[in-house]
Amino acid sequence: MRSRDETLRTIEGGSFEVCVIGGGATGAACALDAQLRGLKTVLVEAGDFAGATSSKSTKIIHGGVRYLEEAVKDLDPAEYHVVNRALHERILMLKNGPYLSRTLEFLIPCFHWLDAGYYDVGLKLYDWIAGDTGIFPSHFLSRQETLRRMSTLKNDGLVGSIAYADGQFNDAGYNIALVKAFVESGGTASNYLRVTGFQKANGTLAAADVEDQLSRQKFVIRSRAFVNSTGPFADTVRGLATPGIPPRMRLSKGSHILLPLDVLPSEDAMLIPKTEDGRVLFAVPWMGRLLVGTTEQEVGVDDELCVTKEEVDFILRQLNQYLETPVARSQVVSGFAGARPLVSRGGSDETKKLSRDDELEIDPRSGLISIMGGKWTTHRAMAEDTIDAVQKSLGVPVTPSPTRNRPLTGSKGFTPVYWMSLVRDHGISEETAQHLAGRFGTTAPSVLEIAERDADLAKPIVEGLAPIRAEIVQGARDMAVTIEDVLSRRIGLEFFSWRYSMEAAPVVGSILGRQLGWSAEHTRLAIAEYVDKIDRYLRVAGLAPDRARDD
Repeated sequence: MRSRDETLRTIEGGSFEVCVIGGGATGAACALDAQLRGLKTVLVEAGDFAGATSSKSTKIIHGGVRYLEEAVKDLDPAEYHVVNRALHERILMLKNGPYLSRTLEFLIPCFHWLDAGYYDVGLKLYDWIAGDTGIFPSHFLSRQETLRRMSTLKNDGLVGSIAYADGQFNDAGYNIALVKAFVESGGTASNYLRVTGFQKANGTLAAADVEDQLSRQKFVIRSRAFVNSTGPFADTVRGLATPGIPPRMRLSKGSHILLPLDVLPSEDAMLIPKTEDGRVLFAVPWMGRLLVGTTEQEVGVDDELCVTKEEVDFILRQLNQYLETPVARSQVVSGFAGARPLVSRGGSDETKKLSRDDELEIDPRSGLISIMGGKWTTHRAMAEDTIDAVQKSLGVPVTPSPTRNRPLTGSKGFTPVYWMSLVRDHGISEETAQHLAGRFGTTAPSVLEIAERDADLAKPIVEGLAPIRAEIVQGARDMAVTIEDVLSRRIGLEFFSWRYSMEAAPVVGSILGRQLGWSAEHTRLAIAEYVDKIDRYLRVAGLAPDRARDD
């Protein structure tokens, strides 16, 4: 991508047909769709791309088994719509980002035959809704086969499990790939640009006032249409466009923890069908760890989102009911929390009872187009609906969305064994090859070219782990401007291990600082700030900050 400075000059001096506010999954998809339909588009994000909700998901591409159950029990058409739409979008996500996603089998352990029958019937309905976009049919697994696949499951009373298929993906990587695809198609995008207000002409929006969160420079973006795709912050932008507009968003905090994979050594995921608060919990193998979550708690837009000791204990309490050997809090290696944006339709229901359906709002006073709610799996369809509305608002013909079959950057020529060519052609380890192929797809050789020009950049960021230092340089080229941008969203080490990410901070700060022209003092402060932040995560989660390296 172009340098951030060059991008800012383009934005400041330009005029656009569409300005998309919010660089998460839906915003990036809206920008890509608009640009591909021939609309000159700019994308601005107040933090980093995928810096909030879009990198804090359970990493599952799914229709939602829980949503289907609620749709049937409550005869809720909104929940059915969520499941139906998501199951048909699921296959498109898998096809368009093959190196960032994969199919995954989920097992629901059953300790009563009545439960086995109940889930078997429910998942047959799940299969039926997916129709010809299904991955493979759900089926019953015997007790013996279930324990063969998940050897650490509690076996007392186990009668078997129901297995079904969904998808899994790298959410932050997928989001950044959407931004890259948008830029490569001629769009203009920048992170750390906050919209602080709007200017109007004849009552409708004509320009946005923005502030660079790094330099504090202020300027104006002129555009014919404005899309609000800011997820949890949708009401904030709606209020800037029309002061006093009634709020619509309800935010639900979801927390996840990561454990060593040997807690549940399996290629399959587990769904715990009913927690003590009546929800579901997933235990998913992800990037060499076991990802377990999520919790549900209503929060405000300004609340700090950290995994708390109480949430860690809640998740482990649910998980341990299904394991032969209980997991202790000290085994937690990382965690993350995000705010799900749910659209309120009146009433005071708990957030866990609100639909995950999306809603498109066109403000008749300002003309602001807001896409609210929804879920990761439906990001593309939400963007398609939004840009249809944009074209109508601009008075131009609505053209078909070109994103249904639009592979993301790095997808062309990718196969599951692509990593082997990196080992053969570049002489790197299998672990690093698999890591790079999973992060960059068929563009991984460009990262290795950086390493081949400077031997120091071929070294691992943390000794013994797969990521290499050249990825830090590539991260800077992909608009990473903080240590967290690199370790959390460009490389993913922060999710793999909080302690390893603290160990990596000086290396990342040094290399990123050289790329961005930081002073020695700026670099020192950036490293200290990041380490302090991770130290706080450890303390809030009830973990000892000074423990030795994670295994």
